[in-house]
Amino acid sequence: MAVKKLSKEQFLQVAPLKSIKTQIIVFALLATIIPSVTMGWLSYVQNRKFLNEKIKQELRVVTSQVSRELDLWLKDRLYDLRVFSSSYVVLENLEKILREGSAHIENVVAHRRLKDYLESVRGKIVDYQELMLLDLQGASVATSSDKVTTVKLPERWLERAQANKYTIGSAYWEETLQAGVIVIAQPIRTANERLLGVMVAKLNFRTISKVLVKYAQGEIGELYLITQDGFLLESSKSISAKFLETKLLNSTTQKLFSQEGDPNAYLSYHSKPVVGALKRMSELGWGVVAEKERAKAYAQIVRLRNLTLALVVGLLLIIGLAAYLLSLSLVRPLNRLTSGAGKVAAGDLDVDVPVGSRDEVGYLTEVFNDMVARLRQGREELAAINETLREKNVELHEISITDSLTGLYNRKHLMETLDREVGRSQRHNHTFSLLVIDIDHFKKYNDTYGHLAGDEVLSRLASVFKESIRSSDYAARYGGEEFIVMLPEIGPEQGVEAAERIRHKVAEERFGDDGESIKVTISVGVASYPESGEDAESVIRNADEALYEAKELGRNQVVLAGAQKKKKKRKKSKAK
Repeated sequence: MAVKKLSKEQFLQVAPLKSIKTQIIVFALLATIIPSVTMGWLSYVQNRKFLNEKIKQELRVVTSQVSRELDLWLKDRLYDLRVFSSSYVVLENLEKILREGSAHIENVVAHRRLKDYLESVRGKIVDYQELMLLDLQGASVATSSDKVTTVKLPERWLERAQANKYTIGSAYWEETLQAGVIVIAQPIRTANERLLGVMVAKLNFRTISKVLVKYAQGEIGELYLITQDGFLLESSKSISAKFLETKLLNSTTQKLFSQEGDPNAYLSYHSKPVVGALKRMSELGWGVVAEKERAKAYAQIVRLRNLTLALVVGLLLIIGLAAYLLSLSLVRPLNRLTSGAGKVAAGDLDVDVPVGSRDEVGYLTEVFNDMVARLRQGREELAAINETLREKNVELHEISITDSLTGLYNRKHLMETLDREVGRSQRHNHTFSLLVIDIDHFKKYNDTYGHLAGDEVLSRLASVFKESIRSSDYAARYGGEEFIVMLPEIGPEQGVEAAERIRHKVAEERFGDDGESIKVTISVGVASYPESGEDAESVIRNADEALYEAKELGRNQVVLAGAQKKKKKRKKSKAK
């Protein structure tokens, strides 16, 4: 039986899908449509999930930052009040007023001084709406205001004062001052721990308002502060209602506090649909709420869906056109080469494209592989050079800021660090103490035992200083046998205690070889910021003067800057 042989044209008409070009087109379209539609749907789902996570993250970040800043604000005000309540002016004059049998004129002068002091403090810190001094019966002794006001303290304020603890009241509207306030109180104790009364500060909400406005930027619609009952205290937007008269629904308030940090959909106090989250303040229990309008929050998902559809359609057109233009002999090797080039462009040089033929495409593939190998070698060499340079830079930096003998920071690094600490203390209204330490009779030690023994003393004392201070403190060699220790957020009294601790530890050390037991002592001058100066040079100068006073008093002593002058004044006044 004869077999009929079909021509090429007849074969393609009978089996059109057998055409290589047609197969590529059909395969490319199917391979594009199926994953594109699948990926489009997955992209939509993932984008929606991502948007929800983004909203959640934004709300959490903002509420956490605001809550942390408000907690720090409250701690700063409590710290300020503790400092002011222990002021010499407050203790001296309040004790005169409460002392039985004091002369009338003496009481009048004491009241005047207390009022002037309270007015001065209130003028410096805008958060204080009013400052008051109360005795143990809760009666007002002195106030910064000329108006007659009352103070609402919690029932157990006296018990907390007797336990030397601060007291925080509830927020309320002060009609006389025409401002919303919250009351904090700090016990006033004499040097022998006798309780005289309490210093009370009525804090306004100006700083809180500024913080809320500052963080209510970008896509955050509104930031506000609420009590645990849902009453509005302050907002980043203007409030038409009076203080503590605007309230969230009870169900909304309970949901926000019980699901702290998680976004919830609800009606705001404006009766608008919003998405919001709450972060509780650690000390007061109030809640910081961040809100976004629900329609604006999810408007992006509609744009993402439309963009995904447009990308899928565009991808189909591109792939279909590419499949139509490419032939079987070019598609696969060029795809491999393109994939390899994409990895190289992304920084992946571990690419070796297989050579599938010996034609022009194969030659191009060989050249490409050779180029990648050269780039890989160059990158490895460059990485090795960069690593060496980085290690050298670190080593040079350490050498430039470190004293080679003691291992402490040198004078240059000390002055830079002091300038930064002064700036930080000015910004945050903090204090710090500075110890200038000098080794007693060090020249005599060098002359007696030699300079090598003197170097050993310097090195060992540096180790003693580092062991005697906190990790947040700072020690440096100031020059010769002088050292400086900086104690951040430490007042003058605590600075003297730290200096005494270091002096005792040095006195316990023994030096010398061959069974010798040589004792070395130090003299320490203590100064603090801002009491001893408004800049680094002034603080160092006062500490240095205190050091010389310690030397004059017989060495092996700690002297606080200004302490000797105060003692002399007291002696003169007693003599009179």
